[in-house]
Amino acid sequence: MQIAHDQVLLAFAKVTPQREEPPPHDTYPEAADGEPIVADPAPALTPASLDEWDAGDRCGVPPPREWLLGNQFCRRFLSGLLAPGATGKTALRTLQYLALATGRPLTGQHVFKRSRVLLLSLEDDDTELQRRLAAARIHYDIAPNDLKGWLFCATPKGIKLAGLKDGARAAGPLEAMLRKVIKDRQIDLLGLDPFVKLHDLEENDNGAMDFVCNLLVKLAIEFNIAVDVPHHTKKGLQTAGDADAGRGASAARDAGRLMYTLTRMADSERDAFGVPPEEQRLFIRLDSAKVNTAPPSGEATWFKLIGVRLDNGTPDYPQGDEVQTVVPWSPPKTWDGISSAQLNAVLDDIEAGLPNGQRYSNASKAADRAAWQVVQRHCLDRTEPQCRDIVKTWVRNGVLITEDYDDPITRKPLKGLRVCHGKRPS
Repeated sequence: MQIAHDQVLLAFAKVTPQREEPPPHDTYPEAADGEPIVADPAPALTPASLDEWDAGDRCGVPPPREWLLGNQFCRRFLSGLLAPGATGKTALRTLQYLALATGRPLTGQHVFKRSRVLLLSLEDDDTELQRRLAAARIHYDIAPNDLKGWLFCATPKGIKLAGLKDGARAAGPLEAMLRKVIKDRQIDLLGLDPFVKLHDLEENDNGAMDFVCNLLVKLAIEFNIAVDVPHHTKKGLQTAGDADAGRGASAARDAGRLMYTLTRMADSERDAFGVPPEEQRLFIRLDSAKVNTAPPSGEATWFKLIGVRLDNGTPDYPQGDEVQTVVPWSPPKTWDGISSAQLNAVLDDIEAGLPNGQRYSNASKAADRAAWQVVQRHCLDRTEPQCRDIVKTWVRNGVLITEDYDDPITRKPLKGLRVCHGKRPS
């Protein structure tokens, strides 16, 4: 009997190579004669289609990418803004959403198309979100009719896009809610602030974050919308343009195609721009961190945080609220507004040297021989870092040449600056 049983199992394995090895004998029912009854093999599953296409059949030029605002938001792409807390991330994003909803370049960035925006604030309640919007509306003179039918807001709490169900990752109820509103309201941009509140999964797990981002990208592609998810940064020193600054697993960073950072003004920038120390915290810079679909910006985009009084005082709180919004800001340009006559006067003084016979120097510790002081003497509105930058540019371009000379004061050989007259500004 055992030999017959083995022959049956061997025959089964040979004729059904696509099936896994059959279970042990005791899992099969037996017929009256004691032999196991072997079921017919299950039909092979039809593989899902790849929907592959022949490149020779698609040689035409596809339509352009559908940008909405600057290089920030684009249909079918996931964008993000990485910033520490209290930097002004929400204030900036709120104004960018308002720019799209009104069709006005409020942030100084080009509005390609007026767009319907769905903004979900996952941290603030309705009242606080209304305060943020009110600050921007008051400062930029945005009327209710400018937003009617173009900006839709919600502040859901505890409703997640993704979480665990029976121990497995699964889409949450928020996903179905978003689908309905996007379709009903014909949304162009979906803003979800912040990313960490979107899900109940482990943010340091790449697989989990990839699952969340795939849900967002699927919404972007299926509904042909832009999806934006601002994200908090990890602790520590923040570097402008650092795509790795975001909290949690790198999958969240990798899924976003239009990633930007928002950082506070550094001390060196404050000094270079002549900003008073007490105002430094008000200035923030926006940098491309991971722009795979457009060339990265050559320079940072700057904004200044301002307070706006809402005039909503009550007897108990007569002063009312002051809420932040942002305004575009341009740092002073080193060379802007300096005439050729001024520059040549600087070069004349550098060529002449000091009254005691010493020559000027571009060394960082040149003290009284520092050439930057000559620049500032003729350009009173330029800061020390700006004046140093002018001297460095001249040295780099060969307008100023460093030569050895015998210093009459120290009676030692030193290096000093001379002017190459053929390269003077005309």
